Formats: sequence, structure tokens, C-alpha cells
Amino acid sequence: MGATRYRAPQASDLLMVHLDELVAVFHRAAGITHLVASPVPELLTALSGRWLTLDRIEEEFELVDGDRTGLAAIMDELAAAGLIERRA
Repeated sequence: MGATRYRAPQASDLLMVHLDELVAVFHRAAGITHLVASPVPELLTALSGRWLTLDRIEEEFELVDGDRTGLAAIMDELAAAGLIERRA
């Protein structure tokens, strides 16, 4: 079995508005606005319309000794909120 992959909607499906330290993300398909902080907007941009594994996300963000458990938890929260898709 392969590694879990994650994908965010196309950039055109998310409207992001920066509000100082927070970012309001309006998910057009769901009609829901989420207030998020870094690194969520950056992750959504990196995952926009493409499937990536945790290994690939770590490479793109240059997380040398990154906390994989913390990254996996963020990805699980984003999937539960409906902002990204998750496939095993």
C-alpha cells in the first residue's frame, strides 16, 4: 500500500484574504470561510490541484528535521475541515 496523499482544490476554488497574522479562506464549493494561520495558506497553495505525500511536502517546504507528527496532524485537520482531500 502507498503513502497517504493530500490535495487542495484549485487556487480558483479558494479565495484567500490576508488579515494581519490570519488568513480568511473562503472555500467556494462548500460556501464556508475558515480563519487560518501559517503554514495553512502556504500548504493550500503548495497542494493546489496536485497530490503530494508528506515526504514531498517536507521536501517542498525544506523541512530537514521537521516534526512529521505535527505536519500529519495539520493535514488531518485540514482534511476534516474539508479544505483538502486525503487518499491512502
